[in-house]
Amino acid sequence: MAKKRFFSLVLGLLFVGCVWADGYKVLFIGNSYTDVNNLPQLIASMAEAGGDTLVFSANLPGGHTFNNHLNNSTTVSLIQQGGWDYVVLQGQSQEPSFPDGQFYAETYPYAQQLCEMIRQYNPEAEIVFYMTWGRKNGDQYNCPYFPPLCTYEGMDSLLYLRYMTMADDFDAEVSPVGALWHYLRDHQPEIELYASDESHPSLAGSYAAACSFYSVLFRKNPRENDYNPGIAEEAAEMIRLAASKVVYDSLAKWFVVTPDSPGEMISSFKENNTVIYPNPTAEYLDIQCDNYISDIKIFAEDGRLVWSKTNVNTLKERISLSAFSAGLYFIQIVDNEGNIAKKKVIKM
Repeated sequence: MAKKRFFSLVLGLLFVGCVWADGYKVLFIGNSYTDVNNLPQLIASMAEAGGDTLVFSANLPGGHTFNNHLNNSTTVSLIQQGGWDYVVLQGQSQEPSFPDGQFYAETYPYAQQLCEMIRQYNPEAEIVFYMTWGRKNGDQYNCPYFPPLCTYEGMDSLLYLRYMTMADDFDAEVSPVGALWHYLRDHQPEIELYASDESHPSLAGSYAAACSFYSVLFRKNPRENDYNPGIAEEAAEMIRLAASKVVYDSLAKWFVVTPDSPGEMISSFKENNTVIYPNPTAEYLDIQCDNYISDIKIFAEDGRLVWSKTNVNTLKERISLSAFSAGLYFIQIVDNEGNIAKKKVIKM
């Protein structure tokens, strides 16, 4: 979906005057994870350092869920105001990691309703899900009730899966902040991403989030942007490098359309009666399309390309998954008109 540029009035803080610049209008809907360290302003400052403009509004009440936002008059009013280029959705920090039944009853339907409302009043806007992170040592409060939450790895993997699922199902993009934090925890553990409560972000953590959003919103490499909100420069450089690797270099993985993408990543195949079945599957996957299939790629959950086939040139293709390990995969299909479909597949 092409972004619309706008002209925004930027008021000087220390002088009377104005400058006209082009940029994006962004609405942030979330809670304290977005509010702490004023993440929207960090992103706007980074955009300014890169020669761009981001003008934003936000509604970020502490602890708010997607359901809370549907019943929040300020959120509804801001969505209905219209004219947004992007709307960012950040859920309550624990809720998307809860068991399947609870997630699909208490989170998923309200995220869907928010997306529907956003598109009703902002048909040109892109929706971006803000993938958050596991708590530093897991969710100890809910650990006794759902053991996967007892560790950071367990909680974080569930948040990853749920945000990718919502973005995939609702034709949205992802700002994979949680995935970037995971990379930094693994490769740069000396950078403290958490505040003292082991849940909210430190300034370095929020800066990592800003680098992720800069990559997704502006389709620009954060390594080429020297904005630093006030952390050690060595740490800032490491965060920018990590964001470049995890986010910018893998934008397609996060359902982000770039000028180089051969068509929209949201599937126009649906209109051409493309069918991918069975899913979940234990042995094989059939792909059937009204347009001739050109290329097929399968990615593991961590973004690794694990299988590909080019110059398919058929309307139907069967792929054997018998050698694949059980788990979540993403299949990307390109037809002969350059349309791209990218969907999740579960191998049993």
